[in-house]
Amino acid sequence: MDLPFRHELALMPDLRHRLRQLRWFRATFRSSAKVVSETFGVRFEIDEAKLTRAFLDWIEVMEAQKRFADVDRADFIVFAAGLVLRELIRQAPAREISRLTEMVETEANAGTAEIVRFWPEGFLYTNYCVSAILAVHEQEFGTAPSIDKCADDLRIWWSYRENATEMPAYAVAFLDRFLGAEPNWITPDRAQSRQAMQRALGSSPVSEALRQL
Repeated sequence: MDLPFRHELALMPDLRHRLRQLRWFRATFRSSAKVVSETFGVRFEIDEAKLTRAFLDWIEVMEAQKRFADVDRADFIVFAAGLVLRELIRQAPAREISRLTEMVETEANAGTAEIVRFWPEGFLYTNYCVSAILAVHEQEFGTAPSIDKCADDLRIWWSYRENATEMPAYAVAFLDRFLGAEPNWITPDRAQSRQAMQRALGSSPVSEALRQL
Protein backbone atom coordinates (compact mmCIF):
# COMPACT_ATOMS: atom_id res chain seq x y z
CA MET A 1 0.00 0.00 0.00
CA ASP A 2 1.45 3.33 -1.07
CA LEU A 3 1.33 5.87 1.77
CA PRO A 4 2.15 9.27 0.25
CA PHE A 5 0.79 11.18 3.26
CA ARG A 6 2.69 9.26 5.94
CA HIS A 7 5.82 11.40 5.97
CA GLU A 8 3.87 14.65 5.96
CA LEU A 9 2.00 13.49 9.05
CA ALA A 10 5.21 12.43 10.77
CA LEU A 11 6.50 16.01 10.56
CA MET A 12 3.60 17.29 12.66
CA PRO A 13 4.72 17.66 16.32
CA ASP A 14 2.78 15.77 18.98
CA LEU A 15 0.66 14.09 16.33
CA ARG A 16 -1.08 11.68 18.70
CA HIS A 17 -2.65 14.51 20.69
CA ARG A 18 -3.30 16.82 17.76
CA LEU A 19 -5.37 14.20 15.96
CA ARG A 20 -7.74 14.23 18.92
CA GLN A 21 -8.65 17.83 18.13
CA LEU A 22 -11.38 18.38 15.56
CA ARG A 23 -9.51 21.17 13.78
CA TRP A 24 -6.42 19.04 13.21
CA PHE A 25 -8.41 15.92 12.38
CA ARG A 26 -10.35 17.72 9.67
CA ALA A 27 -7.27 19.47 8.33
CA THR A 28 -5.16 16.31 8.12
CA PHE A 29 -7.98 14.33 6.53
CA ARG A 30 -8.46 16.99 3.86
CA SER A 31 -4.70 17.07 3.29
CA SER A 32 -4.66 13.29 2.96
CA ALA A 33 -7.42 13.45 0.36
CA LYS A 34 -5.44 16.07 -1.55
CA VAL A 35 -2.27 13.96 -1.52
CA VAL A 36 -4.16 10.84 -2.61
CA SER A 37 -5.75 12.87 -5.39
CA GLU A 38 -2.40 14.20 -6.57
CA THR A 39 -0.77 10.77 -6.39
CA PHE A 40 -3.47 8.63 -7.95
CA GLY A 41 -5.42 11.10 -10.09
CA VAL A 42 -8.74 10.60 -8.33
CA ARG A 43 -10.62 13.53 -6.77
CA PHE A 44 -12.93 13.55 -3.77
CA GLU A 45 -15.71 15.74 -2.47
CA ILE A 46 -15.61 16.00 1.35
CA ASP A 47 -18.79 16.48 3.39
CA GLU A 48 -17.59 18.48 6.40
CA ALA A 49 -20.70 17.73 8.46
CA LYS A 50 -20.24 13.98 8.04
CA LEU A 51 -16.53 14.29 8.74
CA THR A 52 -17.29 16.14 11.97
CA ARG A 53 -19.81 13.49 13.02
CA ALA A 54 -17.25 10.77 12.34
CA PHE A 55 -14.76 12.56 14.58
CA LEU A 56 -17.22 13.19 17.42
CA ASP A 57 -18.50 9.61 17.38
CA TRP A 58 -14.91 8.35 17.34
CA ILE A 59 -13.93 10.48 20.32
CA GLU A 60 -16.93 9.23 22.30
CA VAL A 61 -16.16 5.57 21.64
CA MET A 62 -12.42 5.95 22.15
CA GLU A 63 -12.77 7.88 25.40
CA ALA A 64 -14.87 5.05 26.82
CA GLN A 65 -11.98 2.64 26.25
CA LYS A 66 -8.92 4.87 26.63
CA ARG A 67 -7.94 3.17 29.91
CA PHE A 68 -6.50 0.39 27.74
CA ALA A 69 -3.88 2.79 26.43
CA ASP A 70 -2.08 2.19 29.73
CA VAL A 71 -2.17 -1.55 29.15
CA ASP A 72 -0.48 -1.58 25.72
CA ARG A 73 0.03 1.88 24.22
CA ALA A 74 1.38 0.63 20.89
CA ASP A 75 -1.60 -1.64 20.32
CA PHE A 76 -4.06 1.00 21.48
CA ILE A 77 -2.76 3.40 18.83
CA VAL A 78 -3.66 0.80 16.19
CA PHE A 79 -7.01 0.15 17.85
CA ALA A 80 -7.87 3.86 18.05
CA ALA A 81 -7.09 4.25 14.36
CA GLY A 82 -9.32 1.26 13.68
CA LEU A 83 -12.16 3.05 15.42
CA VAL A 84 -11.51 6.10 13.24
CA LEU A 85 -11.73 3.87 10.19
CA ARG A 86 -14.97 2.39 11.47
CA GLU A 87 -16.54 5.83 11.79
CA LEU A 88 -15.25 7.06 8.44
CA ILE A 89 -16.79 4.06 6.71
CA ARG A 90 -19.99 4.46 8.70
CA GLN A 91 -20.40 8.19 8.07
CA ALA A 92 -18.92 8.15 4.53
CA PRO A 93 -17.73 11.79 4.44
CA ALA A 94 -15.85 11.40 1.13
CA ARG A 95 -17.30 10.86 -2.32
CA GLU A 96 -15.21 10.08 -5.36
CA ILE A 97 -16.01 12.53 -8.17
CA SER A 98 -13.48 11.52 -10.82
CA ARG A 99 -11.83 8.28 -11.80
CA LEU A 100 -8.09 7.75 -12.12
CA THR A 101 -6.99 9.93 -15.00
CA GLU A 102 -3.43 11.02 -14.24
CA MET A 103 -1.70 8.07 -12.62
CA VAL A 104 0.90 6.34 -14.76
CA GLU A 105 0.62 2.66 -13.92
CA THR A 106 3.78 0.65 -13.41
CA GLU A 107 4.47 -2.86 -12.22
CA ALA A 108 5.13 -1.43 -8.75
CA ASN A 109 1.86 0.47 -8.36
CA ALA A 110 -0.50 -1.68 -10.42
CA GLY A 111 -1.97 -3.37 -7.34
CA THR A 112 -2.67 -0.06 -5.65
CA ALA A 113 -4.27 1.34 -8.79
CA GLU A 114 -6.67 -1.61 -8.91
CA ILE A 115 -7.67 -1.01 -5.30
CA VAL A 116 -8.17 2.73 -5.81
CA ARG A 117 -10.38 2.01 -8.82
CA PHE A 118 -12.36 -0.61 -6.92
CA TRP A 119 -13.04 1.41 -3.76
CA PRO A 120 -11.60 4.94 -3.88
CA GLU A 121 -13.31 6.12 -0.70
CA GLY A 122 -12.31 3.03 1.25
CA PHE A 123 -8.74 3.41 0.04
CA LEU A 124 -8.71 7.05 1.18
CA TYR A 125 -10.04 6.18 4.66
CA THR A 126 -7.69 3.24 5.09
CA ASN A 127 -4.68 5.10 3.73
CA TYR A 128 -5.30 7.96 6.16
CA CYS A 129 -5.57 5.64 9.16
CA VAL A 130 -2.55 3.52 8.27
CA SER A 131 -0.50 6.65 7.63
CA ALA A 132 -1.51 8.01 11.03
CA ILE A 133 -0.59 4.75 12.79
CA LEU A 134 2.85 4.63 11.21
CA ALA A 135 3.54 8.31 11.83
CA VAL A 136 2.44 8.17 15.48
CA HIS A 137 4.46 4.99 16.09
CA GLU A 138 7.53 6.61 14.59
CA GLN A 139 7.12 9.60 16.92
CA GLU A 140 6.31 7.55 19.99
CA PHE A 141 8.60 4.53 19.60
CA GLY A 142 11.05 5.32 16.82
CA THR A 143 9.75 2.42 14.71
CA ALA A 144 6.55 1.60 12.88
CA PRO A 145 4.58 -1.59 12.18
CA SER A 146 5.11 -3.37 8.88
CA ILE A 147 2.33 -3.51 6.33
CA ASP A 148 1.32 -7.02 5.34
CA LYS A 149 1.31 -7.92 1.66
CA CYS A 150 -2.42 -8.68 1.92
CA ALA A 151 -2.99 -4.90 1.96
CA ASP A 152 -2.24 -4.98 -1.78
CA ASP A 153 -4.49 -7.93 -2.53
CA LEU A 154 -7.63 -6.87 -4.39
CA ARG A 155 -9.43 -10.04 -3.26
CA ILE A 156 -8.98 -8.98 0.36
CA TRP A 157 -10.37 -5.55 -0.50
CA TRP A 158 -13.47 -7.15 -2.05
CA SER A 159 -14.12 -8.90 1.26
CA TYR A 160 -13.18 -5.77 3.22
CA ARG A 161 -15.63 -3.57 1.33
CA GLU A 162 -18.48 -6.06 1.51
CA ASN A 163 -18.09 -6.79 5.21
CA ALA A 164 -17.18 -3.32 6.51
CA THR A 165 -19.99 -1.69 4.54
CA GLU A 166 -22.47 -4.08 6.14
CA MET A 167 -20.84 -3.95 9.59
CA PRO A 168 -18.40 -1.03 10.00
CA ALA A 169 -16.80 -2.58 13.11
CA TYR A 170 -15.15 -5.12 10.79
CA ALA A 171 -12.95 -2.24 9.61
CA VAL A 172 -10.99 -2.59 12.86
CA ALA A 173 -10.29 -6.25 12.13
CA PHE A 174 -9.26 -5.63 8.52
CA LEU A 175 -6.93 -2.84 9.62
CA ASP A 176 -5.27 -5.26 12.04
CA ARG A 177 -4.91 -7.76 9.22
CA PHE A 178 -3.28 -5.16 6.97
CA LEU A 179 -0.73 -4.56 9.72
CA GLY A 180 0.02 -8.24 10.13
CA ALA A 181 -1.82 -8.73 13.44
CA GLU A 182 -4.35 -11.45 14.23
CA PRO A 183 -7.81 -9.85 13.84
CA ASN A 184 -10.62 -10.29 16.33
CA TRP A 185 -13.66 -10.98 14.15
CA ILE A 186 -16.11 -11.47 17.02
CA THR A 187 -15.92 -8.12 18.82
CA PRO A 188 -13.38 -6.13 16.80
CA ASP A 189 -14.27 -2.77 18.36
CA ARG A 190 -13.68 -3.87 21.98
CA ALA A 191 -10.17 -3.14 23.19
CA GLN A 192 -10.22 -5.80 25.90
CA SER A 193 -10.85 -8.49 23.27
CA ARG A 194 -7.64 -7.79 21.37
CA GLN A 195 -4.91 -10.41 21.59
CA ALA A 196 -2.23 -7.86 22.50
CA MET A 197 -4.40 -6.49 25.29
CA GLN A 198 -5.16 -9.98 26.57
CA ARG A 199 -1.47 -10.81 26.71
CA ALA A 200 -0.68 -7.55 28.50
CA LEU A 201 -3.57 -7.98 30.92
CA GLY A 202 -2.38 -11.46 31.78
CA SER A 203 0.80 -10.03 33.27
CA SER A 204 -0.73 -6.88 34.75
CA PRO A 205 -1.78 -6.43 38.39
CA VAL A 206 -4.85 -4.52 37.22
CA SER A 207 -5.88 -7.20 34.75
CA GLU A 208 -8.84 -8.55 36.69
CA ALA A 209 -10.28 -5.09 37.32
CA LEU A 210 -10.06 -4.17 33.65
CA ARG A 211 -11.59 -7.43 32.50
CA GLN A 212 -14.65 -6.66 34.59
CA LEU A 213 -15.19 -3.30 32.84
